[in-house]
Amino acid sequence: MAVGPSVSAVSSDEGRHRLLRGAAFPHAAAVFVVFLAASSVPSPLYPIYQQQWHFSAWVLTVVFALYVVGLLSSLLVIGALSDHLGRRPVLAAAIALEMVALVLFLIAGNVVALAAARVLQGIATGAATTTLSATLVDLEPPHARGRAGVVTSVAPLTGLALGALGSGALVEFGPAPTRLVYALLLGAMVPAAVVTALMPETSPRRPGAVASLRPRAALPAHLRAEIVPVVPAMIAGWALAGLFLSLGPSVAAQLLGLQSRLAGGVVVTLLAGTGALTVAVLRSRSASSLLAPSSALLGLGVLTALAGIMADLVWLAAVGTVVAGFGFGGSALATFGTFARIARPHERSAVFASANIINYLGNSVPAVLGGIAVTTMGLRTATEIYALAITAIAAAALLLRLNQLRASRRRGPE
Repeated sequence: MAVGPSVSAVSSDEGRHRLLRGAAFPHAAAVFVVFLAASSVPSPLYPIYQQQWHFSAWVLTVVFALYVVGLLSSLLVIGALSDHLGRRPVLAAAIALEMVALVLFLIAGNVVALAAARVLQGIATGAATTTLSATLVDLEPPHARGRAGVVTSVAPLTGLALGALGSGALVEFGPAPTRLVYALLLGAMVPAAVVTALMPETSPRRPGAVASLRPRAALPAHLRAEIVPVVPAMIAGWALAGLFLSLGPSVAAQLLGLQSRLAGGVVVTLLAGTGALTVAVLRSRSASSLLAPSSALLGLGVLTALAGIMADLVWLAAVGTVVAGFGFGGSALATFGTFARIARPHERSAVFASANIINYLGNSVPAVLGGIAVTTMGLRTATEIYALAITAIAAAALLLRLNQLRASRRRGPE
């Protein structure tokens, strides 16, 4: 009489387990993209909300910034929770909260409901992205080390691009422009929940969940010399993303005469999609080699796009946006690559928390200031000032990096 499973049965069980983990990786990556796509879906809709509810540009950018507040709070507070409760429970809670936010978008009848939906969506996205990033590392195939890092770099920008483009297309060609896209996203969250339920748990429960909720952020003194040139590049790139995600569709419609709602999504897609492609292509390049050219491309692209806007040349504005997208993607790789290289293992959590604070403050605060400027000075003047400010910050990043390289050469090999 057999007293245990046969060798063949054990091998079969192990094979099914490996298959499950192998299948879980791309499914987790897809959920990552869906979350970020949902976050950019409102961008092409902002001009419609503005027309329907008659609120000013600064209110629009505050609504955008509230998403960032929710996201940043979630990243700082919930970031390490899945290490203690497990990946699946935290991801399941994020999906549930995202579905609540999508329902609020569906029924929203005023800007207050829209703002509440954006805050909840920010919290859900922050919890999901930190958990999914850890999950992808856990599930990374042994034969493809580094794949998780590539996915977590490319997925956010890909999601932003697809969400804005899909939303713009549905608004232009589909019925119920402020409802249909959220209904479809609600439907997409159902398979995301199923994937989460079937996903193998990669992080067993362990004590310390409450203590993990304490935000941790730091920039140790010995890292600051390396970080100084990186910070303006971070601010310039994410301030540009904030402009495109909040006011980009309005610029396309009012300054370039692109009345199609699809154009609002294309504007975001040109920037974020090019950024995602850049990350994918340059992922193996060293961070130190990317910072200077990326800062230069970012500034050049913004100036070119501004020239297109001032001359009413759509093609020139589009070319400038693509060039800026190359700079945006390259600077994102360079900045996070720098943080990863210089931070010691015990410092990384707090250092990356600081990086997130810098990025998302750069993403939200300039956008709100831009909205106020639009209200007081008009869209064209505010856009020109915003673009010139981003160019100046990118130029500062370039000069700081070049000075750093010169100092390094005087000292010897870096």
